[in-house]
Amino acid sequence: MNKELIYGLNDRPPLRETIFAALQHLLAIFVAIITPPLIISSALGFDIRTTGFLVSMSLFVSGLATFIQCRRIGPVGTGLLCIQGTSFSFIGPIIGAGTLGMIGGKLNVEMALSYIFGACMLASVVEMLISRALKYTKKIITPLVSGIVVTLIGMSLIKAGINSCGGGAAAQANGTFGSFMNLGLAALVLVSIIFFNRSSNRFLRMSSIVLGLVIGSTVAYACGMIDFAQVKSYAGINVPVPFRYGIRFDVSAIISLGLIYLITAIEAYGDITANSLISGEPVEGPVFMKRASGGILADGFNSCLAAVFNSFPNSIFAQNNGMIQLTGVASRYVGYYIAGALLLLGLFPAVGLVFSLIPDAVLGGATLLMFGTVAAAGIRIIASQNINRKAILVMALSFAMGLSVEMVPGILDQMPETVRNIFSSGITTGGLTAIIANAAIRIKETE
Repeated sequence: MNKELIYGLNDRPPLRETIFAALQHLLAIFVAIITPPLIISSALGFDIRTTGFLVSMSLFVSGLATFIQCRRIGPVGTGLLCIQGTSFSFIGPIIGAGTLGMIGGKLNVEMALSYIFGACMLASVVEMLISRALKYTKKIITPLVSGIVVTLIGMSLIKAGINSCGGGAAAQANGTFGSFMNLGLAALVLVSIIFFNRSSNRFLRMSSIVLGLVIGSTVAYACGMIDFAQVKSYAGINVPVPFRYGIRFDVSAIISLGLIYLITAIEAYGDITANSLISGEPVEGPVFMKRASGGILADGFNSCLAAVFNSFPNSIFAQNNGMIQLTGVASRYVGYYIAGALLLLGLFPAVGLVFSLIPDAVLGGATLLMFGTVAAAGIRIIASQNINRKAILVMALSFAMGLSVEMVPGILDQMPETVRNIFSSGITTGGLTAIIANAAIRIKETE
């Protein structure tokens, strides 16, 4: 076992220490879990009630997914202290799938969500299949390809972040988009997060995003931008109802999301490797491969489960690996408490409704930094590789193709609808280009 650990994988810490460790993990992941549904709801113009429900279901499903990963049920799960939550990687394609619900220029919320959940459920099979053929897919999705896609995810999402900073769809409709108030709030949140993140106090660093959102929301409330009267009732319990919005399938949406599942599988492999290393467990051999394939299978299965319970795809959270290192607690039993807390939070509508009232500008200040961090993480992966002539060509092609459809979406207007829907996402276009270019380009390096 790793000598720096206080409690190993199968140790059972005392109740007080278990709860304390679980709370720290919750602080690190809570905002990250609820942010994707808030961004998607804002981009598609969902009402408060729908947004609140989607936030609640994201917490509920993250609890289920975390329990499955920590417990390992049959071949599904890692059996490590492995936390799952709503993934940022799928936001772009999900918003694209949601626009399929447009009827006569107006969005039908139920239809939009049925297309989203149908595509998320069916495309999750890609990740489950990869878990069964892990050693082969690693040769196709190399670290260079993963780095390019992660960078594109961050770059593409920055557009959603800056739209939120300006006030989002509501501000565009009422003519206040980009107002001093909206941009000032976003800047306040951004500066607050950076301030706390620079602190030498690990608890302040851990809570930097939460504190930034609290400060921004407090100022927004004082300025009359948060109206609790919009919510008619906070009482009751959210009963998870499978397929509440129905289910529809669209080929282009399934292909777009399938590519992200492909990349997510390789990212999950890296996270499981890091988790095993920090937990003092093997990082090679049959035990590790069983954990890795089980974890990726759970990643896909949990995302399918998320679609069934009206939530968005889940992925393993890398930030919790750092939390294991900080606390010295790698016990998977801590994961059961985290899962239980997330399940409980998801059952109470008040949690989702309160967070759905956060103004877009406040959320934008936090997400802008988050998305920039995602792009920076991708650049870091690329920088760890040997940047030879082939790598430069692959990067040049991938970024050119991916960013071109993001910057000039009209370039696809003359294409058939299916082609247009698949390649309208810069992540999909750039990711496919990276995979094909990396496999096809052959350059003999000279001395």
